Amino acid sequence: MNHISLSEYRNAWIFRHKDMPVSPEDLECIKPLSESSAFQLWRQRISKEANHPSDLDNDDWATKEETWLHRDIWQKSWDSSSSDLPELITQEIDWADNVSVFFCYESHNIIETTWAVFKRNWKNFLFFDDSPLLIARKKKQAVQFFQDGTFAIGKMP
Repeated sequence: MNHISLSEYRNAWIFRHKDMPVSPEDLECIKPLSESSAFQLWRQRISKEANHPSDLDNDDWATKEETWLHRDIWQKSWDSSSSDLPELITQEIDWADNVSVFFCYESHNIIETTWAVFKRNWKNFLFFDDSPLLIARKKKQAVQFFQDGTFAIGKMP
């Protein structure tokens, strides 16, 4: 996978927001994928046709109701003073802290980091909440976040 530097990433401000600063150590671990790498990952793991979560079709795993096993609200946790992920996510997602995760906004906009870094900085990632998907390398579990403040946890095929 090829990455671009965070300084080249057009939405890097979400990780430098004055009210939600990300530590310098964590900033080093937030790696936007190059457009070609993002596109390749999206085609392999998300959709062969659609470019955005809102455009997924009936053949894509993320549109299938049976994919999603749990649903809850993320907005309440995001609005709180705590930096903790919603409890249901931490209960259901059992990834090791060093697992590589991909936060997929759309086919050309994906960020790679570790599960530990994502957990500490998840609020920054959700400045853009237009149905992004969180997946991990070699894992079947997935989380999708929706603009209405809800999320779904499920399993990819």
